[in-house]
Amino acid sequence: MRSVRKAPSALDEERLVRLVARGDRAAFEELYRRTAPWMALRLRRRCADEQIVAEVMQETYLAVWRAAGAFAGSSAGGTAAGWLWTIAARRLVDAFRRRAHHAEPPAAAALPDAAPAEEEALATTVGGDVGDALRRLAPELRQVLQAMVLDGLSVRETSVLLGLPEGTVKTRARRARIAMRRALV
Repeated sequence: MRSVRKAPSALDEERLVRLVARGDRAAFEELYRRTAPWMALRLRRRCADEQIVAEVMQETYLAVWRAAGAFAGSSAGGTAAGWLWTIAARRLVDAFRRRAHHAEPPAAAALPDAAPAEEEALATTVGGDVGDALRRLAPELRQVLQAMVLDGLSVRETSVLLGLPEGTVKTRARRARIAMRRALV
């Protein structure tokens, strides 16, 4: 019996990454088509320099093409979108570090009090009482907690990403955790 291969547009992102690992260009193109808009939006919220955003996008998808076989997927509790964002966030930190050697790191994009796309993504990722408590945090605390916990960045990477001293990141992370504990009691 022949297996019928679904068109890439009919597959979920995790399956697309698995096909990319096998060198499937159509799957890669579909993955890019689906994920590039939100990826660019998230990067722009953290960096106002379009050149850096473009470089990070290119480096991210090159890394995805090369390392798709390393994606552990849902078997390890991850998602394709989370894996892609982790790659992008680390590439952004690397770009900030490279630029810091030559000049001041680019300013983060001006964030409104509520970033609708990120709030929507956060609502679908973290729900219930935890999601409610997270959304009630002050924006500066939520940014740090989101970078460190949801994006999996280190204190140093969060510091570079948000343009804050490491001590400030640690303080805000501690304050965020205390506020979350109180909200969930």
